Amino acid sequence: MKTRLNDLNERRKERNRTRIRTAAHGRARLSVHRTSRYIYAQVIDDTKGVTVAAASSLEAGLRGSLKTGADTKAASEVGKLIAERAKAAGITEVIFDRGAYLFHGRIKALADAAREAGLSF
Repeated sequence: MKTRLNDLNERRKERNRTRIRTAAHGRARLSVHRTSRYIYAQVIDDTKGVTVAAASSLEAGLRGSLKTGADTKAASEVGKLIAERAKAAGITEVIFDRGAYLFHGRIKALADAAREAGLSF
């Protein structure tokens, strides 16, 4: 059962994805998903329909060093990790897909860390 708020979030997400697809010009998409406990990021090649790189605060290497997977420190660590993995896969330019989330807090921390680690968007 969908509520009105869920409908609005879905519309916002689809609106953002449509704009991203038109502006991408062949670049990969850095998609971000957050929950109340974790944050996830993946680099997706939409032309082939495959995930090139993925990282999350659930990974064993990050869980031991983080207090929680749901703060800006965790998001910045995931941003660094996804940038390293994307660069290892040969991708340096991406387009940022924030989904239905506003660009502040954890989403912004992940984006800033990915930029500092070498991804350009």
